[in-house]
Amino acid sequence: MVHYTPLLTEEIFPQEEENHQLVSYKGRSLYVKKTEQGELELVQLLSTDPQDYLNASFAPGTIFKN
Repeated sequence: MVHYTPLLTEEIFPQEEENHQLVSYKGRSLYVKKTEQGELELVQLLSTDPQDYLNASFAPGTIFKN
């Protein structure tokens, strides 16, 4: 669907403020964000191995203690 408007793309689709970090954990690349308690919460798993996505320890929202 095409939406014709004089508005900027950023006004229609505001950018979320992302403060994600890319870290390596058990040989996997993960995007994590720091919670208010200072823990790291898994946001996204970056892997080419389908088995990694079936592993519950890499589920989004998993908390890693520092």
